[in-house]
Amino acid sequence: MIVILTALDLEYQAVRGHLTDPRVHRHTAGTRFELGRLAGDGRRVALGLVGKGNHPAAVITERAIAEFSPSALLFVGVAGALWPGIGLGDVVVATHVYAYHGGTSEDDGLKARPRVWEIAHETDQIARHLYRTETWTRHLPAGAAVPAVRFGPIAAGEVVQDSSISAHARWVRQTYNDALAIEMESAGVAQAAHHNRSLPMAVVRGISDRADGTKTATDGLSWQPRAAANAAAFAVALAQELAVEHENHPASKARQAREAKLMTDSVKNVARDNARVGVQAGHIHGDVTIGNPSQTQASAPAVQLAELRDRLARARKAQEVDEETFTAAEAEIAVAAESLSESTEEGRSKAVIALRKLRGLLADVAELAAHVSAVIAAVRGVL
Repeated sequence: MIVILTALDLEYQAVRGHLTDPRVHRHTAGTRFELGRLAGDGRRVALGLVGKGNHPAAVITERAIAEFSPSALLFVGVAGALWPGIGLGDVVVATHVYAYHGGTSEDDGLKARPRVWEIAHETDQIARHLYRTETWTRHLPAGAAVPAVRFGPIAAGEVVQDSSISAHARWVRQTYNDALAIEMESAGVAQAAHHNRSLPMAVVRGISDRADGTKTATDGLSWQPRAAANAAAFAVALAQELAVEHENHPASKARQAREAKLMTDSVKNVARDNARVGVQAGHIHGDVTIGNPSQTQASAPAVQLAELRDRLARARKAQEVDEETFTAAEAEIAVAAESLSESTEEGRSKAVIALRKLRGLLADVAELAAHVSAVIAAVRGVL
């Protein structure tokens, strides 16, 4: 899972246009994310809106990381250029994020005390490779001009800068004269990512104005949606590459190998003299009965059904099952449980019918479908 966040609705829509089958995911605190897959390769993405400002951006970013445990996070949107050589529509990938409002006010002026977050080396390398190969351009809108891609620092503060001569503008250019663009959210996003085990994070901004007093004019010429579309195109390509890199990372492969080994390891027990072996197994999925089966046979389907309900809830939490499927599946489990509670042949038959429907609903999730089949077998064993 890759998380992509934006500050404005038009930025959100630019990214959402690259997703297939987006569906709402409701956080318990009220935040709404959308889960979808990237068009083309089906990589899973969680998309969210943080609003304006570094403080709300940090809160929602923390919420998204806790909710989805992503392998990487991207912040995508528009920004103002700080230097004349940067063109409208250009894409800026942040090598550093400056939280430029840190400072101390003294008699001889304001002294900067910035916080700075640097892009992870591997993420930077992937982004530069995309730039060199220009493979990202296939995500641009049809007929759109290919913008320049620039790598450099971005300054993130708490004000909208729309002047080249104000005291604020002069201070930013003097103190952070290597910054290419200025905006209002990246520092909060970077802080939240840093506090979550330095989660890989990238900021991708499209230049929509020059932060020099001409913002109204450039907005009137629709540079915001064009800049947002350019940033979204590069960010989507970067998300795909980050997902592939995560899957092919040696640590990921080592974990997969360990899991595969655990699944295939055998267990050998040696029973001597008068010892009795109850169970010999590597992995057990479901119930184990030792002794007289007739004593526990009647309760086994109900127990397995309860386990199934728990597994379904975990699958929903992991976004393996969407909300509509989860609701329908819960309804069938309820029917099956109620029918089993009747302890009659007719009730068990109704339970089997409900479980068959449930298996169809969960056909795309192999482990859950297999669990349903096991419950059906258990119910039939009682019949």
